[in-house]
Amino acid sequence: MKKVALAFSGGLDTTVCVPILEEEYGYDEVIGVTVDVGQPEEEFEEAYETAEALGLDHYVIDAKDEFAQLCLDSVTANADYQGYPLGTALARPVIAQAILDLAQEEGCDGIAHGCTGKGNDQLRFEAVWRASDLEVIAPVREMGMTREWEIEYAAEKDLPVQGGNEGVWSIDTNLWSRSIEGGNLEDPGYVPPENIYEWTDQPTGETELVEIEFENGYPVAIDGEAMEPLELISVLNEKAGSYGVGRSDMMEDRMLGLKVRENYEHPAATTLLNAHKALEGLVLTKEERDFKATVDNEWSQKAYEGLIDAPLVGALNAFLEKTQERVTGTVTIKFEGGQARPVGRESEYAAYSESAASFNTETVDGIEQADATGVAKYHGFQARLANQSTKQKQKPELAADGGSEE
Repeated sequence: MKKVALAFSGGLDTTVCVPILEEEYGYDEVIGVTVDVGQPEEEFEEAYETAEALGLDHYVIDAKDEFAQLCLDSVTANADYQGYPLGTALARPVIAQAILDLAQEEGCDGIAHGCTGKGNDQLRFEAVWRASDLEVIAPVREMGMTREWEIEYAAEKDLPVQGGNEGVWSIDTNLWSRSIEGGNLEDPGYVPPENIYEWTDQPTGETELVEIEFENGYPVAIDGEAMEPLELISVLNEKAGSYGVGRSDMMEDRMLGLKVRENYEHPAATTLLNAHKALEGLVLTKEERDFKATVDNEWSQKAYEGLIDAPLVGALNAFLEKTQERVTGTVTIKFEGGQARPVGRESEYAAYSESAASFNTETVDGIEQADATGVAKYHGFQARLANQSTKQKQKPELAADGGSEE
């Protein structure tokens, strides 16, 4: 008896996949698996109801704490992709691993998803699953399904979907971000209506200061109140979102080469990334910051690809862990006009001297201002030599062309 585990949301794609896995792929039993990474309750209700109507064994796995920790790991790497905080990309490996673990526990022969062949998620899921010996199945991609075909198929089979209509927008939500795409948003010139947003309010003239405490690069408290990762993210999502913090409207380059228009909401992520960068600016040396920018970029790229377990990421994490030993302190953030702006930072590890930087101080640790004269003379010396030699080389050529040598 062949059994397959299906990443199940209860939406059109995964609902259609259930009979197809039986009819087209020869599986005797399909089990649905939903992984909780902070989705709205109504999404679980839809999955429960659809699974019950299909007579599908349905499992729900709570991975919120694990995902919250990964989100805060991403803060230590200042992780973003083309300017927005990673959210969906971070969640997919967590979801994939949870489904794989259950599939193996249940003795499944295969594991399946309902992703299309145009998106990133197929790659992120399968990067995890293909490390196992289970058959990996992607019915939507492999059968070239379209939304219209799925709607007709669902009607023909009398499947429990609302006519295939899942709303105007395609929305993916987890505790770190909310993405909105599809419909009129596919037109880059379309100005989205305010009602696409749920986590963020329109900015007003109101402001608020909030103090975020970090230990070894990780946020641990808000306004002096210690919090676990899940609670801390939830609190900041609500607080920062009320000031309109964390909206992105962008053209994103997917892994397969397609350029897509994406809208995101990420209040807590924006706030924490801004605060973390501000604290690093206080405690890290210039050399560390310059090199870390390269590390951060590589970490973010691998995370976007869903490859957080790649050997490279392990090596990058070792560097991050070392630098974060001094990223301990507090940052004051001001919520104002849709921004989360650092306006103060303190740390006992500050690579900064107020007296040395002050314009009212004559010397710096015994170094007088006049001592900088020699440095100033050498500064730019090679550039001046290069420019002079270029001018000298050009003079004979100008003369040969009848130009003046003056």
